[in-house]
Amino acid sequence: MFKLKISHFIVVIFCIAACTKQTVLVKNVEKSITAKQEKIKSLLAKMTLEEKCGQLNFVVGEILTGPALQEAKSSVDLENQIRKGQITGVFNTNGAKNIQHLQEIAVKQSRLGIPLLIGADIIHGYKTVTPVPLGEAASWDLAAIEKSAALTAAECAATGINLTFAPMVDIARDARWGRVVEGSGEDPYLVSAIAAAKVRGYQGKNLAADNTIAACVKHFVGYGAAESGRDYNTVDMSERRLREVYLPPFKAAVDAGAATFMNSFNELDGMPATGNTLMVNQILRKEWQFKGLVMSDWASIQEMLAHGVAADRNEAGALAMNAGCDMDMMSFIYIKELPELVKQGKVNIKLVDDAVRRTLTLKYDLGLFDNPFQYGNPATEAKVILSKENRATALDIARKSIVLLQNEKNILPLSKSVKNIALIGPLAENKVEHNGCWAFFGEGKDVVSVAEGIKNKVGASANIMVAQGCDFYNNDNSGFDEAIKVAQKADIVILAVGESAVMSGEGASRSDIRLPAAQESLVKAIMAMGKPMVICAFHGRPLDLSFLENQSPSVLACWSLGSETGNAVADLLFGDYNPSGRLPMSFPRSVGQLPIYYNQKSTGRFYQGNYNEPPSERVYQSRYRDVKNTPLFPFGYGLSYTTFKYSEVSFDKTEMTQNDTVTASVTITNTGKRDGEEVVQFYIRDMVSSVTRPVKELKGFQKVFLKSGESKTISFKIDNETLSFYRKDMTWGSEKGAFTAFIGAHAETTNGKTFLLK
Repeated sequence: MFKLKISHFIVVIFCIAACTKQTVLVKNVEKSITAKQEKIKSLLAKMTLEEKCGQLNFVVGEILTGPALQEAKSSVDLENQIRKGQITGVFNTNGAKNIQHLQEIAVKQSRLGIPLLIGADIIHGYKTVTPVPLGEAASWDLAAIEKSAALTAAECAATGINLTFAPMVDIARDARWGRVVEGSGEDPYLVSAIAAAKVRGYQGKNLAADNTIAACVKHFVGYGAAESGRDYNTVDMSERRLREVYLPPFKAAVDAGAATFMNSFNELDGMPATGNTLMVNQILRKEWQFKGLVMSDWASIQEMLAHGVAADRNEAGALAMNAGCDMDMMSFIYIKELPELVKQGKVNIKLVDDAVRRTLTLKYDLGLFDNPFQYGNPATEAKVILSKENRATALDIARKSIVLLQNEKNILPLSKSVKNIALIGPLAENKVEHNGCWAFFGEGKDVVSVAEGIKNKVGASANIMVAQGCDFYNNDNSGFDEAIKVAQKADIVILAVGESAVMSGEGASRSDIRLPAAQESLVKAIMAMGKPMVICAFHGRPLDLSFLENQSPSVLACWSLGSETGNAVADLLFGDYNPSGRLPMSFPRSVGQLPIYYNQKSTGRFYQGNYNEPPSERVYQSRYRDVKNTPLFPFGYGLSYTTFKYSEVSFDKTEMTQNDTVTASVTITNTGKRDGEEVVQFYIRDMVSSVTRPVKELKGFQKVFLKSGESKTISFKIDNETLSFYRKDMTWGSEKGAFTAFIGAHAETTNGKTFLLK
């Protein structure tokens, strides 16, 4: 009894201590919040109207990433404007020493000593360049993507950058649009998961840490649906499509704690996004309770004049501020016109104060008021940039991003004992183009070329013969003869072809998404020789590779892989890494199919015939006469050097209520001779509902490693949220009825089974 009382006493003491500790933690958090509020309140009270507007003026430093406006000439004298408190921050400037200098002017020579935001378009790596975002999305590996973003954050922070204009979470279904390269593909579920992973990677658990930076989620909203795939073009869609397809990744980023958002260039429902009150004030701030900063994209406030919704800069400024745009990037309207708009009563000073408060809050959360120089340490910069650890991370995600599209004759993997290798194409020895678009801080000298990667792999044991063959921009075939001679001497031919860096990205829409003409001709000429051949295609978008249909070369979709390109490609070519990438966007058979995506709707005349042949007679169903409806390679598709077998889908029960769950399962077996990874994909179809629904929707995935001969049971839980959608009255919820669950290797899987929601 005595021991029991003692134990009770110990438990009581422990509980008291725990409660005391919790109380102290709560008080410390409250104290921190109060200190922040007091700091910001104090600064606001001291600021003139002009200084407030200065805190909303974000200007470019060294590298232009948009059109230079006449008004931008005033941004030349950065240092003087910083002293006058006319600039909240500088973006696209470079180097710890330079950034420290600008920060010192802000905190020591300006009246209020407010530190600067230092931003940059760091889209896929700073100096250590990782694969372009669409390539990383092909990994379907959220942990690797988060780690890649953390790598970028650490290098940025070391050099002085504390804010990146990433991630881009626009849904993209038209490969003509050049900016598909910056996003994560066509599917809301996958893009949402990646958006959250990237926000976590950039921002970490503590935004004030010296190796994290603020994320800026873009472009809000609908930018990826530009008509004709032409950048900056008109966007028009229903509220249903907006909420079902285009908004979910942004909501996922908010839920992950994203610090800032960026408006898009496009109009939506007749109003440019930068002046669209519904998007920012209603959806982002009111519905989603987003508390962070919203900034314009490059001069998008000024561009409302060109859209025709503002007669002059004054009207544009009022539209933007009243619509919830806190910060002006490169229009110079907030610094020049906004003070007078406030004085004239056209903009409420409360809106300006709220915008400044959000700006100062971001700077406080970044730790800039405590230590404005924690970002941009030359010693840390020298240690972190292009470190061995960073390059290892870049290699890991690069290997995981490559997708094996075709390997009918099992040409891959290659034997390391092969004697004569022909490496042909404009991307064989090139370095800088492998960094891809939006890598202007990355340097070509730091890239491992394909030729170098292969040499690193097979050393002096093989005779590696290299020929460029052609380039990216003309139809000159004068190099074909040399390429053919090299191929004739080879046991295996490797073709390194694709887009140059500037062929995708902002302002890089293409009406023809085939390989550049000379390259396609080169591939056909080499293919006609009948040699064993591997095509390594490097690109920032899905390409039309239909000329390869019914041809037998092995094909790797390599994207633009960045610093470790050659080593990653060589690892896959020679079997040291088994391909595990899967497509985040459908690859079309023809540009005429665009936009193309797996989660289409059935239509009243959905084609049910034989897709293998164009119809010989008129068919009154939704299809083309000259090409199959299906993509050349579907969403989620990718091969391995091993094979996987799926069992039929099974359920733990075949009926559920809205308060219940059903678990869908398959057993997957590695039936090949190699260990490998498979991306098991889970799709749902609502068979009958109050409004039309897609034929399939991705609702989950698992990347699973299986040894040769190994089997695993993979399960997905289905609850009411899984089955919910925007119903006829635009409320969110489920409807009773039949649903089919599909589990397979890609979006065209037919491995499905039906259950009931009662």
